[in-house]
Amino acid sequence: MLTYRSNETIYTEHGQVPLYLGFRAWEEKLPGICHGFTTREGGCSKGYLSSMNLSFTRGDDPEAVEENYRRAAAYFGRTPSDIVTISQEHTGRVVLVDDKNAGEGVTKERTLGGCDGMVTNTPNLLLSTSHADCTPLFFADPVKRVIAMTHSGWRGTALRIGRNTIELMKEAFGCQPSDIHAAIGPCICPDCYEIGEDVHEAFCRTFQGSCNDIIRERGGGKFDLDLTQANRRILLEAGIEEEHLICGNLCTCCNKDLLFSHRGAKGKRGNMSAFIMLTEK
Repeated sequence: MLTYRSNETIYTEHGQVPLYLGFRAWEEKLPGICHGFTTREGGCSKGYLSSMNLSFTRGDDPEAVEENYRRAAAYFGRTPSDIVTISQEHTGRVVLVDDKNAGEGVTKERTLGGCDGMVTNTPNLLLSTSHADCTPLFFADPVKRVIAMTHSGWRGTALRIGRNTIELMKEAFGCQPSDIHAAIGPCICPDCYEIGEDVHEAFCRTFQGSCNDIIRERGGGKFDLDLTQANRRILLEAGIEEEHLICGNLCTCCNKDLLFSHRGAKGKRGNMSAFIMLTEK
């Protein structure tokens, strides 16, 4: 049974991927922009990786992962050679990608170095980030027809990678923050995400001591971190309009039977993927 804290996240069905998460408002208001977030369902991996594992580094059979990527890409009418992934090293770095990067991390080697976000205006290029508690950030500018996909764990969030993504959209394509739609996808909730003094201090530095809405104290040097709220603040401060921001508020750990969760599975898990793509005009 799913645990929701909002009704922004919905379920759709398509072919061999019976459960795919999406945002209702985007599906209704942003034609020409496809997006989705995989669940554990619809793949062919076995055991604790069952069944839609989209990582080659978790001990899975590579042929199973390749088939899972084929099914995931088919949801968007594409193939694995249309997907581009990045190394995701918990940085604040965001890069531009285009046709030459198609297939990276899936059908060919990556070339972009350490980075955790990517921006493009190339149609039919399927941007994908990998998740199992960390926050997926989706961006779409329907005016300039630019999209971005970003992985924001606690380190990336403390480095304000969401703001960095918006800055690159502005610099490279002239996007205005007021035109950009952003969505925060499924991630671990504060009830499940205990942190220590080091992470607490990092966020106090990022938010200049004003982080009572992001971190609550448990005692004994332990705290709870709200990644969704932290990223929400960052995106609003970067110029995203309130009416253009969706917070899915679906916890990966509370729903670990449907979603992979690193903490919920104590590290024994697969990876889900977030996808976004521009279609042709």
